[in-house]
Amino acid sequence: MSRRQLSTLPLSSSTLSALKRAGYETVKDLSTETPEGLAKVLELPLSSSQAIFSATQMPRTIPMTQSVALMVGGSTSYSTKVSQLDTLLDGGLKQGFILELSGPPGSIKETLATNIVSSVVESSMHVVFVDMQNMTSPATLNRSLRIPSSASQDNQGQLHHLRMHTLPDLLIFLRNLPSYLQDHPRTALLVLNSLSYPFQSTAGLSHSTRNALLDRVKQTLTRASASTKLTVVITSQLATKLLKPDGSAANFETGSRAIMVPALGLTYLPLTKTYRVCVIPQSRTAGCVMANYC
Repeated sequence: MSRRQLSTLPLSSSTLSALKRAGYETVKDLSTETPEGLAKVLELPLSSSQAIFSATQMPRTIPMTQSVALMVGGSTSYSTKVSQLDTLLDGGLKQGFILELSGPPGSIKETLATNIVSSVVESSMHVVFVDMQNMTSPATLNRSLRIPSSASQDNQGQLHHLRMHTLPDLLIFLRNLPSYLQDHPRTALLVLNSLSYPFQSTAGLSHSTRNALLDRVKQTLTRASASTKLTVVITSQLATKLLKPDGSAANFETGSRAIMVPALGLTYLPLTKTYRVCVIPQSRTAGCVMANYC
């Protein structure tokens, strides 16, 4: 975390005073704290301590002396290397946008994600590739990028492959993501491969808890894309949804038909700067993509 002064954060005077009395001066001083623990130390409501952590992840205000050209900047796009999908995305995946690729097993959603990785690496930027179901190995990525097998990823420096198969691992990673991006400013792309897997494999996860955790994913990705222009690619499986004759949700007893939908639902991604694409294989060598723009 940074050494940014807490006094520069958009917090109330009473909250800033409480932080100062407790000896907290910089954002780094909060690196080992949790919202719950900080609320007890400062004797503040939990909502106030949560607001403190949210404020630490907000970007600094742009200096008034910065030119309009620098503020707006150029619009960078990364090709998927599939002309039909690039056309749907209006020329490719734009910097700072989120792309969800969902499809059944055997579809080319992982290949499309790897193609975007290649485009980002070709632009001399860095990629963090998080695999949650062993669907894309480091060797596969190296082959797609034409990296010799004798060369380590650490030596290449641009591609960082991580494996995490449990929900706690994912949540810890997302919690540390803002500070990682601050320390690695050349990171332009985050791939969350098989993001649906940790949520499906965790037994006993209640509906309300699942929604709360997915909302945490949304908030983290929204802040990261807004503050650092991080581009995000997510791959996800499809799930079966049962419907009644009138189109409303049903169960196995009341359902008259079934459709395939993205496994994580429709609300876990931001409403803006998001593309949702379903990859539909029609044969071993052909298929189509359907896009839903948010």
